[in-house]
Amino acid sequence: MRNRAVAAVAMAGVVAVALAACGSGSTNDTGGSGGASTSLATKAGGAGGDVGVFTWWAAGSEKKGLDALEALFKEKYPNDTFVNLAVAGGAGSNAKAKLASDLQNNQPPDSFQGHAGAELADYIDAEQIEPVNDVIQALGGESVFPKNLIERLTVDGNIYSVPSNIHRANVVWANVAVLKKAGVNTPPKDIKSWIADMDKVKASGVSTPLSVSGTWTQVQLFENVLIADLGAEKYSGLFDGKTKWDSAEVKTAAADYKKLLTYANTASDGDDWPVATDMVIDGKAAYNVMGDWAVAEFADKGKKQDQDWTWFPTPGTDGVFDFLADSFTLPKGAKNPGGTKDWLMLIGSAEGQKAFNLAKGSIPARTDVPKTDFPPYQQSAMDAFKSNTIVSSIAHGAAVSLAWNADISTAISKFYSSKDDATLVSDLAAAAKKYVS
Repeated sequence: MRNRAVAAVAMAGVVAVALAACGSGSTNDTGGSGGASTSLATKAGGAGGDVGVFTWWAAGSEKKGLDALEALFKEKYPNDTFVNLAVAGGAGSNAKAKLASDLQNNQPPDSFQGHAGAELADYIDAEQIEPVNDVIQALGGESVFPKNLIERLTVDGNIYSVPSNIHRANVVWANVAVLKKAGVNTPPKDIKSWIADMDKVKASGVSTPLSVSGTWTQVQLFENVLIADLGAEKYSGLFDGKTKWDSAEVKTAAADYKKLLTYANTASDGDDWPVATDMVIDGKAAYNVMGDWAVAEFADKGKKQDQDWTWFPTPGTDGVFDFLADSFTLPKGAKNPGGTKDWLMLIGSAEGQKAFNLAKGSIPARTDVPKTDFPPYQQSAMDAFKSNTIVSSIAHGAAVSLAWNADISTAISKFYSSKDDATLVSDLAAAAKKYVS
């Protein structure tokens, strides 16, 4: 099943998605106090009892987004008691380790955060989550959720989680003043010209033009270089065997990645993403490649778009949207499945998605939340998701399973110490043989 799910993600990943309703629909909330479908048995005010929700949203904009959902959940479902089970650190790596242990010991939370795409296949294969077709149907199904997104949540005809948002992972965040001082006035078109701009930044007195954090942020940077150097179609082919991990294009990407790291700070594996984003905010770096949750970090520090910071697609990826989405599950053996469905109805509702995504910097998974309710960056992301070619993120579980992601992360971590790009390519190729049939 894992290979089938990965192949489905790769096949869906290179289509241009048309979200015709995005930003122009109504704000009708089908979540309310139990939804509008007779197939979903709920009661006014919620099922009652504790609802333990497991996430890695423990700090920064992510916690603010979760706090916004918690407040709305209390309002919509007063019979229920929200229990925050967040575990901090590493884009979920710490949380996923604890979650794996809890699931193996038959101690599941009532709902847990997972990434849309191949990552879900691990939980499905292990029979650890239940289908939520009835919840998606009650929320409006494909009339409000993009078909391309629903496909990433579906295996063998069943939908296994409810999406809360959509993020873009191929974004460069830049300090306006640092670039101006360096004489960099326009976004570079490809990796080579970006490297030339970093030379200008370094010559202007900034010793680390590019900021990175721990291993998962390095995986995200590397996937951006892969997209830039391979193009969308060949990048997506990495996950179904159509593109070889030891191809000439991947070797070029590994060499470019190696060069980029010569402009970066020295990071510890435990450093999380705000460390790198704050280097841009503070003018200690010119650039950081990060998902658009970074928007809220700039806002929290009182920084203004175009005045203090700017953004552009990672050079070489213009017209491509590197996709990930957070979603929530109904675990098998959940103590309060009725409360879980209340939570799923809330996070999948138009009202819930507006509150959450305004705080987090992402865009709604639903297409009926008005674009005008959001600030400029998120409006541009909504437009890009409608018109760009969509590919799936490696670092954030959309393109590869948890196990494959772990092997890629190990290879990237090893490379960060050795800087041996030939070994990086061979390690990635060896890992792929385990997961691509």
